[in-house]
Amino acid sequence: MFLTITTTGTPERPATDLGYLLHKHPDNAQAFSTSYGTAHVLYPEAEAGRCTAALLLEVDAVALVRRGKGKGRGGAPDAALAQYVNDRPYAASSLLAVALSGVFSSAMKGVCNARPELPGQARPLGVEVPALPARGGPDLVRKLFEPLGWTVTVEPVPLDTEFPDWGDSRYVRLVLESDALTLAEALRHLYVLLPVLDDAKHYWVAPDEVDKLLRVGEGWLPGHPEQRLITSRYLSRRWSLTRQATERLELVRLAETDDSEVEEIDNAVEAETETEEKPTPLAVLRREAIVTALRQSGAARVLDLGCGQGQLVQTLLKDPAFTEIVGVDVSMRALTIASRRLKLDRMGERQASRVQLFQGSLAYTDVRLKGYDAAVLSEVIEHLDLPRLPALEYAVFGSARPRTVLVTTPNVEYNVRWESLPAGHVRHGDHRFEWTRAEFRAWAEAVAQRHGYSVAFEPVGPDDPEVGPPTQMAVFTLTAQKEAKAA
Repeated sequence: MFLTITTTGTPERPATDLGYLLHKHPDNAQAFSTSYGTAHVLYPEAEAGRCTAALLLEVDAVALVRRGKGKGRGGAPDAALAQYVNDRPYAASSLLAVALSGVFSSAMKGVCNARPELPGQARPLGVEVPALPARGGPDLVRKLFEPLGWTVTVEPVPLDTEFPDWGDSRYVRLVLESDALTLAEALRHLYVLLPVLDDAKHYWVAPDEVDKLLRVGEGWLPGHPEQRLITSRYLSRRWSLTRQATERLELVRLAETDDSEVEEIDNAVEAETETEEKPTPLAVLRREAIVTALRQSGAARVLDLGCGQGQLVQTLLKDPAFTEIVGVDVSMRALTIASRRLKLDRMGERQASRVQLFQGSLAYTDVRLKGYDAAVLSEVIEHLDLPRLPALEYAVFGSARPRTVLVTTPNVEYNVRWESLPAGHVRHGDHRFEWTRAEFRAWAEAVAQRHGYSVAFEPVGPDDPEVGPPTQMAVFTLTAQKEAKAA
């Protein structure tokens, strides 16, 4: 990927002062190692009247995959291929923004020890980016840069010059020109807005990105008309970080309006006086949703398939409506822990008659699973390799055939809302896959059709309007005709 910065000058203020500002001598071609390739700085032209500095970033696609985000086992083949075949080596993105920050860090901070008077001087500047992803089109590019004092020229790049009917791609050639900005201001604008236009980052957005955004956006971001869009996209649409940044930017704006310091505005509460109520853990919400669905089905005899350490079995035992509860797991260690959790060795005779734990694999049919009202597969299917799902499907829906089957699994779309989860990773190291809502729905509907069930879908946890709930649940009900035939 490629970017040039051009300035013009006079004999009194030569354009070659750009070398002092960038801390890179115009007579030298320099190379700098980055985490994802090599950044080259060179000067195609360096005269007193005109000087151009170019940043060329060679991206190592393999290094980007190895050091970046992994897809976990069971990822779709096309997704795996897209990690290596994509536009990252060519189109300006967060990779180029990080290279700008690393290679021109002193210039971005406005520091020049050799000529301290230069950083504060506005000068004629021209910036050209030949290939820039613009999610939002040329209009959004203008909305982002024009309020900052840039004259913007945007040329859409056609999908194929030989086939103009195909229309334009999402890429543009961008030229920015200004006489009123310093070089530091220009670099800070590019650092934030290049990844905003791409609407993607090659690294995990941590909470410290809020501080970085406010630091680099000082002086221009609080009053920008597209502040909310910039903040949301720069922080990868993580709502908690976006809210935090927006609140702090509003304080900055208010302080500037009142000609005061932020600390003077934000002093209503000296310290936290109340303890915030902790949100209910997702595991608890999941068990509550399962118990509610089981009650609505009228089930009395319930299978917990893949019961793990027995948390759901323990919850079901508290409700006398469930007269028989069976926990099944392939792991003897998990069953041992479940037995201790339930205190089976000290349980009264009446309560002990309601619960049973035994070892079994869901990849095989088992006569012990037949005859129950309901079966629960809570966070189980994602632990199986995809080729083994048909075996589980037949063992539960084809052989055991309970009247009701509940299946819960993570909604991979919601993963972007987990602040501690690196981008692109699955929630647990043993997850072979995690499905979108559409993928889960397609699988569940196909299973229901094959085995004579109807299926409904329910969200578990907060239902985000953009990415859905953290957990998705399918409620399978054996149709009356199939139930009568089985009887």
